[in-house]
Amino acid sequence: MDLRDLKLFLHLAQSCHFSRSAQAMHVSPSTLSRQIQRLEQSIGQPLFLRDNRTVQLTPAGEQLKVFAQQTLLQYQQLKQTLDQKGPSLSGELHLFCSVTAAYSHLPPILDRFRVLHPLVEIKLTTGDAADAVVKVQANEADLAIAGRPEQLPASLAFSQIGEIPLVLIAPALACPIRSQAFAGQPDWATIPFILPEHGPSRKRIELWFRRQHITNPLIYATVSGHEAIVSMVALGCGIALIPTVVVENSPEPVRSRIATLENVAMVEPFALGVCVQKKRLDEPLISAFWQLL
Repeated sequence: MDLRDLKLFLHLAQSCHFSRSAQAMHVSPSTLSRQIQRLEQSIGQPLFLRDNRTVQLTPAGEQLKVFAQQTLLQYQQLKQTLDQKGPSLSGELHLFCSVTAAYSHLPPILDRFRVLHPLVEIKLTTGDAADAVVKVQANEADLAIAGRPEQLPASLAFSQIGEIPLVLIAPALACPIRSQAFAGQPDWATIPFILPEHGPSRKRIELWFRRQHITNPLIYATVSGHEAIVSMVALGCGIALIPTVVVENSPEPVRSRIATLENVAMVEPFALGVCVQKKRLDEPLISAFWQLL
């Protein structure tokens, strides 16, 4: 049992979702499963009850969760005590990201940053991911998690932290839109779409329309924020091309009301990363955060 195993276990204990934890911890689902099995062999008891739909901690898993939290906290405190590289950083760091990114990509970055710089206060603002670049350019955020635009402004630096594929979703409930979307050969031009107002996802969707030879798509609504788009699809308002990470991090009541359209040609994923003004990279707080990426 090592610290890496405990970190993987603790993330899975909190998310109860193998794919989500594997993505967040930058391992494959099979690797995560093997390491959990190794922990279970070491403990001598199962740590999770899992079936095709749910993952739950066993009583032994609950006890190991407490042990892992205490052990990792003590390790962090030890590292801070032994770190003699000058005075600790302090101050405020303003971050911007979408609600989804606050669940999916930001936590492991902040975990590492707070271990090294516990005196820095994080100010987090959430909003439409498409606004992230503008927020940084306008100094409304020091750093932001953003999809890389086709033309990255020359004044910005961008550090990629992942790739985000898109998926086509439709209502799961019985309705005319579902019937149209799941027809043998859907006529996409006659099915209402719900679109983001702007940003990398919107560019990918416009490319998809061109590849499907849809010159005049039927647009039900344009919406600010991917999370709201998923909710509108769940209500039967239309279909949408949406980043997979948004679907995966949607609340279960919403996720159970949408269906993924398989065997539909998709466009390439877009890059997700952290952006910052280049002229600010020498600032101590920003430099410390940037180095963790």
